[in-house]
Amino acid sequence: MKLSACVFLITGGCSGLGAAAARMAWEAGARVLLVDRCAPSPEHPLRQLDPYEERWYWQDTDVSDDTQGSAAVYMAQDRFGRLDVLLNAAGVAFEECLHGREGPHQLSTFQRVMQVNLLGSFNMMRLAVSVMMASPPRAGEPADACRGVIINTASIAAFEGQMGQVAYAASKGGIAAMTLPAARDLAKDRIRVMAVAPGVFSTPLTAGLALERRETLVASVPCPPRLGQPEEYAALVRHIVENDYLNGEVIRLDGGLRLGLV
Repeated sequence: MKLSACVFLITGGCSGLGAAAARMAWEAGARVLLVDRCAPSPEHPLRQLDPYEERWYWQDTDVSDDTQGSAAVYMAQDRFGRLDVLLNAAGVAFEECLHGREGPHQLSTFQRVMQVNLLGSFNMMRLAVSVMMASPPRAGEPADACRGVIINTASIAAFEGQMGQVAYAASKGGIAAMTLPAARDLAKDRIRVMAVAPGVFSTPLTAGLALERRETLVASVPCPPRLGQPEEYAALVRHIVENDYLNGEVIRLDGGLRLGLV
């Protein structure tokens, strides 16, 4: 798939990993729909690169809501004429142990994390497929080329969750587990499904961690011994889109990090 012929829908596209992917896609010539609860700030790369919004647009969307999610995917079709890439980068994280000083884990917290991270990803996946299937062949590509690609964002917490990450690990584990069956479901429609499992990245989520914990995590990364950069996530997203033979897999992007108890 050639990025310059693609339309991207990026959930969580106004900050962190999603914003980096949005910049990558725009600079490659793609058109981009940002789906997020918060409007892109004046410092958002697309506001800087394309102030008149000629090749991008933002839509306020709750990704876990059926009506709002449907409106978002059809906005891509209405504004740009098609949808080729769905990148689910929206997510929330709360640290809370199963049982702590204040008693059992709050059910509402668990529900919130699952609603945004897992249900939101599933909701946008199922809704995007219809628009991808209705999109005409991309210019310069054969009629039997892949119709689209869905890229979900898991986490190494799906495999090595830490204390206080019961809800987060469950949500990301669900995303990882969906990847292969979703790819098999959509193979007949020539739509690929992949997932990226980032390690410890420099994002608003990790910025909220205590300095001591951040330093401990960085020291655990074998090579290179630092936080991952959002641009490295975006580079992997680009490769997944361009490499038609990648399908049904979760790719760890973590510098070789394997977490014990930290």
